[in-house]
Amino acid sequence: MKAGTFIRQFLAKDRRDVILRAPEWSDLDDMLEFINSLVEEGAEITVDTMMTREAEVDWLARYLSRVEKDEVVGVVAEADGRFVGQVQVSPKSGRSRHVGVLGIALRDGYRDVGIGTELMREAENQALRLGLELLTLEVYATNDRARHVYEKVGYREVGCVPGAALRDGEYIDSVIMVKEISK
Repeated sequence: MKAGTFIRQFLAKDRRDVILRAPEWSDLDDMLEFINSLVEEGAEITVDTMMTREAEVDWLARYLSRVEKDEVVGVVAEADGRFVGQVQVSPKSGRSRHVGVLGIALRDGYRDVGIGTELMREAENQALRLGLELLTLEVYATNDRARHVYEKVGYREVGCVPGAALRDGEYIDSVIMVKEISK
């Protein structure tokens, strides 16, 4: 999908207008601020160190290239004129090429208004377009908010990796969830 391609628009539960589109180069500074705000917040994500602009440039260059070649799904949410979240799906390879691994994150202040749910639904639409049949994700067992959203859109828990993450000296389990999207 071409960078910046408009996908659709919807009204969040708080009446804010939200645009879903493909990521683009002009998202760089917002994305850098976004990931670093999640790290500062102590959000339940795998990244735990602040990103530099140089590292974000390298990551975005690779990411945009893969999105444009339809090697991965990349959808961003824009509200109030700024980048507020994203979802991506990375297909596995070989005999598992029908399986995609999903990751999603939303900026504080834009959660609990339906944006995450819409990002998840659009990720499924785009994953189907790429020929994927099954989506998997991992979520920290302590992240009740995210688990609720995943269950609401049809994911089911299939396993657990005990002690998969270390945060503040405490081990946290990682819950594995899946959803068949080909039916």
